[in-house]
Amino acid sequence: MTIHSIQTPERPRERLLAHGVQVLTSPELLAIVLRTGAPGCDAVTLARQLITQFNGLRGLLSADAQTLLGIKGLGAAKTCELIAINELNRRALEEDLKTGHALDQPQRVKHYCTAKLGHLSVEHCIALYLDSQFRLITSEEISRGTLTQASVYPREVIKAGLRHHAAALILAHNHPSGVAEPSEADLALTRHLKHALALVDIRLLDHLIVTGAGAISLAERGQI
Repeated sequence: MTIHSIQTPERPRERLLAHGVQVLTSPELLAIVLRTGAPGCDAVTLARQLITQFNGLRGLLSADAQTLLGIKGLGAAKTCELIAINELNRRALEEDLKTGHALDQPQRVKHYCTAKLGHLSVEHCIALYLDSQFRLITSEEISRGTLTQASVYPREVIKAGLRHHAAALILAHNHPSGVAEPSEADLALTRHLKHALALVDIRLLDHLIVTGAGAISLAERGQI
């Protein structure tokens, strides 16, 4: 059943064009992307089922291809579309950070790191390398697995910083448990890395702890 099978006054596309995107529900917006439903349900019903199954849009849009391909009603085309939406959102946030002053837009930094790390089931640590105007140069993964001083090598972080001609960096890693409070290992690593970077005149501006619900800043909490 396609989105065209819905009665004309109720079609999400027509409502969007006539009244604006803000009047549509999340299932209706998702139905526009999906275009077609599954046997026995239209696109809006399928969208509603998917949002429920993944406990919200964030869970759905951050799911990997293998998971999505296993869902009834989602083939390769719909799976690619959903993954593309999440990646486009991440790249849009990255563009903002490359053209703007990172310290002036802490919420955008948090949103970017949440989009990149919040859905992961294993701890990942990334470094956001910044120029002298605190604009994003690039971000790189520097560790995967439980975060400790032994798993993040300051020498490699410094080498990358010098290679990118970075003046500063922001560290970010996720807590798959959903608990955003920093551990003692997180705090010890922050202190160790800050000291090591200072030796080559690179500032550690912040360390973000990321969960699916968002991110907290150790700098904002006075723990940098």
